[in-house]
This record gives sequence, C-alpha cells and structure tokens, in this order.
Amino acid sequence: MLKSFISFGITTVLAASWLTACAQPEPADRNTTAPGEWISLFDGSSTDHWRGYNMEAFPDQGWQIEDDMLVFRPYQRDRWTSGLDIITRQTFSDFELELEWMIAEAGNSGIFYFVLEQPTQAIYWSGLEMQILDNANHPDANQGVDGNRQAGSLYDLIPADPQNANPHGEWNSVRIISNGNHIEHWQNGEMVLSFERFTPEWFEMLRNSKFREHNEFGAMREGHIGLQDHGDVVKFRNIRIREL
Repeated sequence: MLKSFISFGITTVLAASWLTACAQPEPADRNTTAPGEWISLFDGSSTDHWRGYNMEAFPDQGWQIEDDMLVFRPYQRDRWTSGLDIITRQTFSDFELELEWMIAEAGNSGIFYFVLEQPTQAIYWSGLEMQILDNANHPDANQGVDGNRQAGSLYDLIPADPQNANPHGEWNSVRIISNGNHIEHWQNGEMVLSFERFTPEWFEMLRNSKFREHNEFGAMREGHIGLQDHGDVVKFRNIRIREL
C-alpha cells in the first residue's frame, strides 16, 4: 500500500512539473514560427517585436507610432544626435524581409541585418546595412565609390544598380533576401544588387573597406534586424519577415 502511494505521489509530482513547464511562455527573442510563415514585425499598432539596441525595452523617446507608421523624429532639437537604433527581439538567419520606408528631405537612415549586440560598439560595426537616403539632397549620395552610399546599396560596399529610389516624401518598397550565403536587395520591385558572403571576393572587399578592423562585421550567420536613428525623420510601415 505504501509503495503504491509513493508511486502515485511521484507520478503526480512529475505530471504537475510537466504541466508547469508547458505553461511557461516562450522567451520574447526565441523564434517559434514555422519556415515560410510571415511574421508581422510592425502592423501599425504595436512595437512588441522591437527594443532599443543594447536596451531591454523600446525607447521612450524618438520612436513613435503615427497613423499606422513607425516613425523616428529627432528628440533633441538644439543639436544633432543619432544612435537610438532599434532591433528585433528575435534573431534571423535565412529570411525574406519586406517593408516600406519614407525619408524626409536630406534625410539618412538604414536597415540592418545580421546585427550582433555589442555594448561598446555601434550597430553598424556588425550589421550589414541597406542604405536609406534622400539621394537628391544628402551629401552621402555623392560620396563613397560608384554610388555605394545611395539608397538600396549595401552601405559603403556595393552600389544599388539600377538606382531607382523614389524622392523624399514618397514611399519606397524593400525586400531583403538571405538564403545561405546569398543575399539580395530589392527596391521598388527590382533587384538592385546581389552578392555571396564568405567567399574570397567577399573577404577581399572587407579588407579594403572601413570595416576591416571589425572582425564581427558581416560575420554573423544569425542576428537581429535593425532600423537606424541617423538624426533625421524616417517612416516605416508594413514590416514583415518570414524564415526560409
């Protein structure tokens, strides 16, 4: 009788432990969707999928929701500031990312991917950047090499071709595809560049760039998606991603 009671007690405890474990919520930064399933990263009403770079929470200044858009507005009018970037709580490896952006006159921003959080380093020393720019009015458009700082480009590395960005105050659609080592940038319905990571050509390009002193740049096979505060007004909408 005692043996049966002990056995019953152990079984009850194990069952309760299993139920408790099952009831625990998934961590916010853990991917739980199946490949091919679209995740809405911003649907116009919530910033739950985002937090500040090197922050636990979403910033309480700068970023805000306006008319179903995720908008950054400079929060110190008396001087130029930047660096209040935001990143997804989840990390991604092979993915297809879609969104729309609109930049203010003479504005600058960016979309990062494969971001590694580093407490002492800015987001752009690890994450690859698809440039957002008002090409007609921002000086960066005429710097770099062959237009590799213009909208749609892999910033400071590979220029977008064709350069088909709409002017400031108009929406631009973006698609970034990461499939293994293969990356594509799409802008306004056209593929504007593609490249392969981790090839001899890739490493040679990095050695000849300003990123050469940062071994973590472009080295991550999985990382956060990021949106940049570059001190200018920028708007985003219809942000979604699916794992491949």
